[in-house]
Amino acid sequence: MVKQERAVRTRNALIAAAAEDFSRLGYSPSSLLSISRHAGVTSGALHFHFPTKVALASAVMAAAIQRLHQIVERCEKRMPPGGALQLLVDAGHELVQQLREDAVLRAGFDLEGDPGCPRGVGEVRRHWHQWVQATLQCAEEAGQLRPGVSVEQVASAVFVCTVGIQMLGRRDTQWVSRRTLSRFWYLVLPRIAAGEGDLDAAGTC
Repeated sequence: MVKQERAVRTRNALIAAAAEDFSRLGYSPSSLLSISRHAGVTSGALHFHFPTKVALASAVMAAAIQRLHQIVERCEKRMPPGGALQLLVDAGHELVQQLREDAVLRAGFDLEGDPGCPRGVGEVRRHWHQWVQATLQCAEEAGQLRPGVSVEQVASAVFVCTVGIQMLGRRDTQWVSRRTLSRFWYLVLPRIAAGEGDLDAAGTC
C-alpha cells in the first residue's frame, strides 16, 4: 500500500510538473529531463511511469479532461434558478477561474492548440464544446432561447470566447477574469434569452 501511494504521488508530481512546462514553454521545447527535475524525481522514475513525452502529454490531457468534468458536475449539482442558460454562464465563469488557477487544466487547453503536440493526445476543448452545445439544447427545449436562435451558432460563440480568453491570457493574465466573460454575457444574453428575469451575466456562484 505504501509503495502504491508513493507511486501515485510520483505520477501526480510528474503530471503537475509537465503541465507547468507544457503550458509555459510549449510541447516541443519541454524536455523530460527538465520535467523530472521540476517534479523532484529521477529520470528513471519518470520513464517508469511515462516511457515517452507523448505518453506524459496524454496523461496531462486526461487529467485536464477530468478537471473539466469536475467543473461542470459541480455546477450541475447546484443548478441555479435560471436553469440551463444560467448553468452555462456559471460553468463558463468557473472554467475561466480554474484556467487561471489550475496548471493542469490550462495545459490541456494549451496542448490542444499547440502545433508541436502530436495528434491523438486528447481534446479537452472538444469536451467543453460538446457540453456547451448540449446545455444550450436543454435551454432551447425548456423554452429559454428566443425563437430562431441557433444552438450551434451560440455554442460556437461561447466556445470561441472561452478558448479565446484562455489564449489571450497566455500573454496577459488580466484577460482570464470574471470581468472579461461577464462582458461577453452582458452582450449576448439579451439577444438569445427568451426572458432575462433570473439570469446573471456575472454568474451566481
